[in-house]
Amino acid sequence: MNLIQFDTPAAGTKVATIKTSAGDIKIALYDKEAPKAVENWIALAEKGYYNGLKFYEVIPTVRISTGDPENSGNGGESSFDSGKFADEYSLNLWHFNGAVAMNNNGVSDANDSKFYIIQNNGISEELGQEMIDGGFPTKVIDKYLEVGGVPNYDFKDTVFGQVIEGMDVVEQIASAARDEQNKPSEDITIDSITIETL
Repeated sequence: MNLIQFDTPAAGTKVATIKTSAGDIKIALYDKEAPKAVENWIALAEKGYYNGLKFYEVIPTVRISTGDPENSGNGGESSFDSGKFADEYSLNLWHFNGAVAMNNNGVSDANDSKFYIIQNNGISEELGQEMIDGGFPTKVIDKYLEVGGVPNYDFKDTVFGQVIEGMDVVEQIASAARDEQNKPSEDITIDSITIETL
């Protein structure tokens, strides 16, 4: 087990810059650990699928969600002719603060275009104890206690990336005024996504 999300991205790593109306978010993508998720996401990004889409859900200390043309959390499509694709789990990737993950809406192997970014700066000692009781690896618990995150999403959604620049933008989006359905009161949109290889 190697918690690669906090390593400096190595040469050959694909990095995406998500330009939003709130600022830029740069993420490292992990195609070795989550090959289908990364392939799908890059294909959609490169054809401009995400351009103009809104963040349809913002929950402070949890996540910001986007990738749905319907802006409801129920729409979206994958880049694959076969449609929705399977979850991919790796012991190297966890829902730490800044993790980027597919959103399968609680249905296993039902990934499409929807994704979210975790925004949680610290878990409680109580949750840390629950993780101990639940059999989480000590190394993982220690990292959650250090950096924060949302461990109850682990092995439910596919983590495929990590914010490496622009967490302040993620935090700004997460703290935006929102309605009872956690939809931002004022639109926050993705302007464009560009991909580069280090």
